[in-house]
Amino acid sequence: MSCGCKTSGDSAHSCGPKKTANGCENVNTCGNSYKLSVFDWLSNINNPAPNRCDFVEVRFKNDRKSFYKNVNNIPLHIGSVVTVESSPGHDVGVVSLTGELVKIQMKKKKFSEESALKIYRQANQKDLEVWQEARKKEDSVKLEARKIAQRLGLEMKVTDVEYQGDSSKVTFYYTAENRVDFRQLIKDYAGAFRTKIDMKQIGFRQEAAKVGGIGSCGRELCCSTWLTDFRSVNTNVARYQQLSINPQKLAGQCGKLKCCLNYELDSYLDALSNFPSSSTTLETEKGKAFCIKIDVFKKKMWFAYVDSSMAWYDFDIDLVKKLISKNKRGEKTLPLEDLKQPETSTHTIDLIQENNVDRFEKKNRGNRNRNNSQNKQNNNQQGQHGQPQGQKRNRSERQERPDRSENPNANAQSGNQPRPQKQHSQPKPQVEKAEGNADAGSKPQNNPNKKKFKKKYPPKKDNNA
Repeated sequence: MSCGCKTSGDSAHSCGPKKTANGCENVNTCGNSYKLSVFDWLSNINNPAPNRCDFVEVRFKNDRKSFYKNVNNIPLHIGSVVTVESSPGHDVGVVSLTGELVKIQMKKKKFSEESALKIYRQANQKDLEVWQEARKKEDSVKLEARKIAQRLGLEMKVTDVEYQGDSSKVTFYYTAENRVDFRQLIKDYAGAFRTKIDMKQIGFRQEAAKVGGIGSCGRELCCSTWLTDFRSVNTNVARYQQLSINPQKLAGQCGKLKCCLNYELDSYLDALSNFPSSSTTLETEKGKAFCIKIDVFKKKMWFAYVDSSMAWYDFDIDLVKKLISKNKRGEKTLPLEDLKQPETSTHTIDLIQENNVDRFEKKNRGNRNRNNSQNKQNNNQQGQHGQPQGQKRNRSERQERPDRSENPNANAQSGNQPRPQKQHSQPKPQVEKAEGNADAGSKPQNNPNKKKFKKKYPPKKDNNA
């Protein structure tokens, strides 16, 4: 049997070494959770025996929970499968909370201790088998119940079906906009399923909490995870937050307005307390101007003329307050065009370039063109100003110059003449060519290096040719 970490009681997961009805002692830290779970932050603290709480919280299918009294002082912890008192017969559930936090939850939900039922025992093997068989029949019973309701022509929707642990009673949860007369329906259900029938009407938000799902934010629904009380949500909440009244975007999975619209409502109301009224009108020299838009975050208000409302002018709320006080004194303000200060244009740079589709291609093209232009400029500079000092000379220049060991007179002659400095007007290659012409008389015409190369590396002959 499961330890009770998952949502359904017949989960195949087990935190303990084996599947038993004792549950898992470390279920708080095993990483699993179920709907509307409560974290026991006092689990590591041992209370004195006289002050120990005798009540435990037991959960059943989906989000149904109740509080029971441990009259027999059975050692229970989170995840223990217990057999509890019910009417009629008995029911099987999983312990979801123990200790002192149970009293806080009972006070929060206004649950009286006198009306609490008692726990019989830990569930034995027979109780678990009957409970498992009853849970397996719920899907087929729900489909059959919907067919019967449709045949009778009732405007209702059977949302969920829950069997009691001993299969002595079945509860049908349904949603309906109007009142439903289900007297004939109960008779048909009793004849079809041969058990006691209990009908329970729930709201559309409770239906979404039972079914579960993923919201537009990408997370699991709040009503099926932690939200227990459903506050009323109206369209004024959307107007305070400057949202467009679009039912498709503001409605949740239940078809009603999203509960998360109330989360930031207090922050918006605090911010709007510093704003002038949205129905403010300004008396200008050009005519009346009314407020057409409000930006809470930028703390600005947009105004337009009553006669021509196509042009909008935005002002800070501090300036608007001054204009309102000026109107109260009976003075008209300047036209909106004169009050509007020119905004300084800010040049934004897209560092990531996410909006550019051809960002990779243009980047490669720019690098190629830049490299080609740089190479051309370097070649032109080398041709005009000569080679740098650390760069090797060309092969033709090295061949034209004689060796110092063969012609020492040339070195002496060249040493007597002062060597010109590098200047832009007298480039270096011209000087080297002049020196080469002066030494041409003492240099043989044939290149000795070229002859040695031919003798040292003769071409190979192919005998198979």
